[in-house]
Amino acid sequence: MTQEDILRMAQEAGLAIVYSERDEDGWRELANFAALVAAAEREACADICDQHASIEGVAQRCAAEIRARGNK
Repeated sequence: MTQEDILRMAQEAGLAIVYSERDEDGWRELANFAALVAAAEREACADICDQHASIEGVAQRCAAEIRARGNK
């Protein structure tokens, strides 16, 4: 997720605080928050796959791929 993506989504959500490019601490905090939200969503999606796991292991592989997206 780029800074532009994070800023666009923050603005779409109505976030009143807009950070300047010089405010590195503000950007870091906003990026960390965005990363936490994304990680929680990935885990929720992977858990759904795990809940529907089959003997063939397809759902487990899907869950592993979803979780791995956090490492990119």
